[in-house]
Amino acid sequence: MADTTETDWVSRFADEVISEAERRAPGKPIVCASGLSPSGPIHLGNLREVTTPHLVADEIRRRGHDCVHLLSWDDYDRFRRVPTGIDPSWAEHIGKPLTSVPAPPGSPYASWAEHFKAPMIEALAELGVAYTGISQTEQYTAGTYREQILLAMRERERINAVLARYRTKETKEGKEAKEAKEAKEAADYYPYKPYCELCERDLTTVTAYDDDSTELAYTCECGFGETVRLAEHDRGKLVWKVDWPMRWAYEGVVFEPSGVDHHSPGSAWIVGGQIVGEVFGGERPIGPMYAFVGITGMAKMSSSKGDVPTPADALEIMEAPVLRWLYARRKPAQSFKIAFDQEIQRLYDEWDSLGRKVATETAQPAELAAYERAVRTSEGPLAATPRPVPYRTLASIVDITTGDDDQTLRILRDLDGELTSLDEARPRLDRAQRWIDTQVPADQRTRVRESPDTELLATLDEADRDSLRLLVDGLDEHWSLDGLTTLVYGVPKVQAGLVPDAKATPELKTAQRAFFALLYRLLVGNDTGPRLPTLLLAVGADRVRKLVGV
Repeated sequence: MADTTETDWVSRFADEVISEAERRAPGKPIVCASGLSPSGPIHLGNLREVTTPHLVADEIRRRGHDCVHLLSWDDYDRFRRVPTGIDPSWAEHIGKPLTSVPAPPGSPYASWAEHFKAPMIEALAELGVAYTGISQTEQYTAGTYREQILLAMRERERINAVLARYRTKETKEGKEAKEAKEAKEAADYYPYKPYCELCERDLTTVTAYDDDSTELAYTCECGFGETVRLAEHDRGKLVWKVDWPMRWAYEGVVFEPSGVDHHSPGSAWIVGGQIVGEVFGGERPIGPMYAFVGITGMAKMSSSKGDVPTPADALEIMEAPVLRWLYARRKPAQSFKIAFDQEIQRLYDEWDSLGRKVATETAQPAELAAYERAVRTSEGPLAATPRPVPYRTLASIVDITTGDDDQTLRILRDLDGELTSLDEARPRLDRAQRWIDTQVPADQRTRVRESPDTELLATLDEADRDSLRLLVDGLDEHWSLDGLTTLVYGVPKVQAGLVPDAKATPELKTAQRAFFALLYRLLVGNDTGPRLPTLLLAVGADRVRKLVGV
């Protein structure tokens, strides 16, 4: 990782965090943090909330510093709404903590929160993300934050004054009416929200609180009401704009990123930055605002069902180092897209090209840093494919062979004579298979013809027949991916009286396209298909000869 500080965003943040930690808490472990709410599928945008501090914390550990990455599961948040596709009867749980809501029908998990946490936990393990998980349900119900809650209640007027700085002013109100309204808001404001003892929901209103006895009275929309001693009460939580800064101070967080939505006036990040110091005696973490992560071409995505692509979805079609690389190579403020469509093939081409640059020591410092962070962590390397074949080639092969292992191995051995088993092509092979199975529509799949297209063959002129003879005559000599590439591009050149390696002219390119289209029609019944060299390897020389009628 030497000589990357000037170009590598992770190293720059690591420098800042180490310096800031030494100022704030010298000699103590450095704390980086993230937070996720398991209110629904935890998507690839949420993953940036975790990968950003992970990469920084991992760099800090690489340098020999004691650093912990805290991941708060905000599973004590309220259940806000029933997603489309879920039994409407789940509406009875709106307002309950996510850990008190039953999991979706058919789930093996005990609660809504656990159902959505589980795939993310599995994905983070595959991605090599080391963290210390914290359940906010466990923290609150165990009384971990009791002193902080009592402090916030004592300082409620101060907190409300901070919030009031960002409240929208109603311009039609007179000065006296505005002041009276603000006074009432201050008197009625409590930063603690209890969950109802009877219905478990947070449809409660605090009606009175005594600082000395800590007696708190509340009523619920369900009709229930009671008075509790807050010093002993563990069925509620601080409101979000107070909860977040409280945790910054309690955990001593030095670095935590935040999304774009947290940087508007009055947001939790802005307001919390004042509350953490004025109330809890801490400091807001340093950390970047991170930008949007988009998706291209996810076939299974459905707006009506509320489906969103998750890290688990991405890891079905790409290897963990590639997904890590997408987050490592872009600064947090830069948005980017993750491909579920044909672009994934171009992405893998770029990844393989970078691997070759690294191997030949021609990668730029920032490229090398991102690559190294993608393929290994401070704890060791991630799983890699022993003999990686280009992703687009694998996708074409499994598409044509429909996943037949024997046929797939035959073709891969033609490509790589040293490959002895399909395991050497995994996990990349499995990812390409999954991409074909889940992201390529049925009408775009490749189906090799069972028998020759006699009608088409009967219409061919002598030039077409000559091109097919040239192809067939060269199959044995050129039976490799590179050789077949030379062959199919060279046939129209030879027909034009040129040498096979002649530079293509516009006229020659037109002839090549016509030749390619003819081959596709004869082999798969369409004008287009997988790259011809891969298609020819997959079909096999004997079957190619049969289908082209020569």
